[in-house]
Amino acid sequence: MSADKQVGIVLVSHSGPVAASVAELAKGLAGGGATAPVAAAGGVEDGGLGTSAELIADAARTVDQGAGVALLVDLGSAVLTVKSLIADGDELPDGARLVDAPFVEGAVAAVVTASAGADLDAVEAAAREAYAYRKE
Repeated sequence: MSADKQVGIVLVSHSGPVAASVAELAKGLAGGGATAPVAAAGGVEDGGLGTSAELIADAARTVDQGAGVALLVDLGSAVLTVKSLIADGDELPDGARLVDAPFVEGAVAAVVTASAGADLDAVEAAAREAYAYRKE
């Protein structure tokens, strides 16, 4: 896959600062070079807690380069909102996919893998593998 057509990553959280911080962490841990496009979609339009279909769709369009978009979510209504957007079919770019992965560890794995030029299937697999990371 060419460097100008990387998988985009959207991090969806109920909190804008959490989504932005996880995006910053993931990009920082992806290495020194250019990283895949990453966007945070946290909170609602007025800055409060919650999820916003509009913010998520805007973020997905921002990172879309034609290689697919991986959406990682924190919990609850974020999952339902992304599932609804995918089912609608009009709001998200073609190839947008909800990735079932831990939010922080999955985001790091997804960004590192996408930054290496991997396709959407490999990005999803790397993020999902983060469930196996042991902390003991």
